[in-house]
Amino acid sequence: MTTARLLMIDDDQELCGLLGDWLGSEGFQLDCVHDGEQGLARALTGEHEAIILDLMLPGINGLDLLRALRQQAQVPVLMLSARGEPVDRILGLELGADDYLAKPCDPRELVARLRALLRRSQHQDTGNESSLLDVGDLRLDSVNLVAWRDGELLTLTQTEAHILALLLRHAGQVIDRQTLSREVLGKSLGPYDRSLDMHISNLRRKLGTHADERPRIQALRGRGYIYAA
Repeated sequence: MTTARLLMIDDDQELCGLLGDWLGSEGFQLDCVHDGEQGLARALTGEHEAIILDLMLPGINGLDLLRALRQQAQVPVLMLSARGEPVDRILGLELGADDYLAKPCDPRELVARLRALLRRSQHQDTGNESSLLDVGDLRLDSVNLVAWRDGELLTLTQTEAHILALLLRHAGQVIDRQTLSREVLGKSLGPYDRSLDMHISNLRRKLGTHADERPRIQALRGRGYIYAA
């Protein structure tokens, strides 16, 4: 089995060492950088399959780093930070993070989240005809993580692309929140977990509405989400 190479951007060198040992025993290779500027430079090399990013960094902070990264790359990002307030999670997800864990976290949960991110990346197969989806004026290329709305290019994060792909494949049908979360985020939603809703909110903003102002993605209270074709 190929070893997945990860980049951790965190100024806590002791934590990096501990997680390096743990992740190494789980089949990962972990490279560590301890400040924001070097971290952004390494993240843009394309050498890593996923990034673990701290919020509080010397130099460029984690949110600014993520904002700059998302302008140039769509590598999966898991934010890991001692700042666990909802506003920090919301900002991270709005800026394009694929997942978020608060410190301290159970290393087993970190491994599970990383494997879920990597599974979604590995499912992208350029030879798979189903990677191109057309519904009305919307076309999605789930391999290259882009969509076109009436010919206008829209750039999506990996998570947004996979949410949209699932909704488009079942356009006009309700997909419940737990199914979306398990298939796209790789986890079941807890009672106060709003991560899926944040990804949906970002996706709605990028997609805009239909020509008649109807929302493309509708929330049905107590049921889930539907792409209104």
